[in-house]
Amino acid sequence: MTIALIVIAALVVLAAVTLVATLRRRDTASAAGHLSRETLSRDRGMVTLTETDVELPTGREVERSAVVARREGQSIVPAKSSELTTWTPPEAEQTGMARRQFLNRSIIGSFALGLGGFGGGVLAFLWPPFITGFGAPIQVGKITDIVQTIRDNGGFWYRPDGRMWLTEYPVGAIERARSVYSGPELSGMEAGVVALYQKCPHLGCRVPECLTSQWFECPCHGSKYNRVGEKRGGPAPRGMDRFAMTVSSDGFLTVNTGQVIQGPPIGTNTTGQEAEGPNCIGEATH
Repeated sequence: MTIALIVIAALVVLAAVTLVATLRRRDTASAAGHLSRETLSRDRGMVTLTETDVELPTGREVERSAVVARREGQSIVPAKSSELTTWTPPEAEQTGMARRQFLNRSIIGSFALGLGGFGGGVLAFLWPPFITGFGAPIQVGKITDIVQTIRDNGGFWYRPDGRMWLTEYPVGAIERARSVYSGPELSGMEAGVVALYQKCPHLGCRVPECLTSQWFECPCHGSKYNRVGEKRGGPAPRGMDRFAMTVSSDGFLTVNTGQVIQGPPIGTNTTGQEAEGPNCIGEATH
């Protein structure tokens, strides 16, 4: 898609250059033309011919002969100088823009405006505006502070700006997790935190926590997940999806909410956590 847009932009620029070159060539080849009545009246008012100049060729004839000579590759013979009156430059108010100049500049301006708009659209497509919040990396904070906040909230911390749940991942389960999870997930899990997408993989309902069972339990169809988002029951096709995480050298966690990783398959239970109390949602019925 990007290559196609670049090719289209190049073709538009080439077409504009060709049009400008054609217009300039037409102006050069058509030196002889019709003079406006205003131009003729100005010429008669500023140039005085003597009696000896009556037989000299007219300006139109000189222009026409110059065009013919140019087309045939001949050298242009300058006209004989004649005694002219002193030329006085016209006032700025009397000097206007020729019709040809106006049309040429209008066409070139229109093409430049169109190309500018097209180029701006291409750049906006290739470089989208800076995104914040959900869909972008979010710096959550220092790992030690995050773990303490999770514990203060009963084992679950919901972040609405990233539409995610943050829970604590037990250190003793890391070895089993390495055989199941990918590098972007393990980066935060090895530091003791997991970031879960709030949506149920079954039909997309928002999954709340259950403080009594210490599981996630979907109120729509009864799917259940342990505290780290691994499926424990219900019709869901897999565990809860999760986000890629990175931990800086000084211990700060960044969650990339623009990179959603599919949840672990059914049967995954790296922590071995069972329900720690009554479930908030009953078993799913069919």
